[in-house]
Amino acid sequence: MKIDTPTIDLFKKTVWDFYKINRRDLLWRNTDDPYLVLVSEIMLQQTQVARVLIKYPIFILQFPNFKQLAKASIKDILHIWQGMGYNRRALYLKKIADIVIKEYNGYLPDSPHILETFPGIGQATASSIAAFAFNKTTVFIETNIRRVYLHHFFKGKTEVHDREIYKLVQKTLDTKSPREWYFALMDYGSYLGKAVENPNKRSRHYIIQSKFEGSDRQIRGKILKLLLKNSTSEEDLFKMVDKDPHKIKKILQVLVKEQFINFKNNKYYINNF
Repeated sequence: MKIDTPTIDLFKKTVWDFYKINRRDLLWRNTDDPYLVLVSEIMLQQTQVARVLIKYPIFILQFPNFKQLAKASIKDILHIWQGMGYNRRALYLKKIADIVIKEYNGYLPDSPHILETFPGIGQATASSIAAFAFNKTTVFIETNIRRVYLHHFFKGKTEVHDREIYKLVQKTLDTKSPREWYFALMDYGSYLGKAVENPNKRSRHYIIQSKFEGSDRQIRGKILKLLLKNSTSEEDLFKMVDKDPHKIKKILQVLVKEQFINFKNNKYYINNF
């Protein structure tokens, strides 16, 4: 899609004008500490801002830097993480802290290409961390950003591919202040999500999240919650989780493979590394 300079300028003015009046005061925006930015970005993956607002300050109080997080056991981290869902992210944070301490002298790299090699960090998250922690002129798309561009540039169009949006994000990027620009886009996109019919439905990548009740995610969460209290036999887990034993057994095998839990003396327990 070709857009001329006046159109770009008007678009930017619209976003900036909205942001000046409606900027969200989110705790993780008041810092450019790479560790604090990393934690917020991992937490915000697939989790609503309202829930992160509760857990984020508790997490960083308990684990204020890479050194403390690397020293912490996965059991301690999961205790704090409870209620956030997608517990893999807690394990990813622990592994990233280990890598940063052992391989980068305690400093998070500012290169999105390096960040992308870390556990649980894809292209979008690597680029967002580089932008928010280091003010790098990276290009990325997340749900609110996608919503803004669909609303302004793809009215009436369906099945819009992210590569089309990506080019527009690149063309309209504020190179002087990419950090604040992305904050502005996200705040405007959050507003659009409530003010108009969700433009993201017109994206080729739009997916309705599957039901949580009865899902593997729910069973995983319940198993981990039980094991955080006590090591437990397989038979007792079958009774307490009260789901298909075959499904539970498969999930237990995956949790062992992912290093969340281990099995010893006929009982499962949370790994304490």
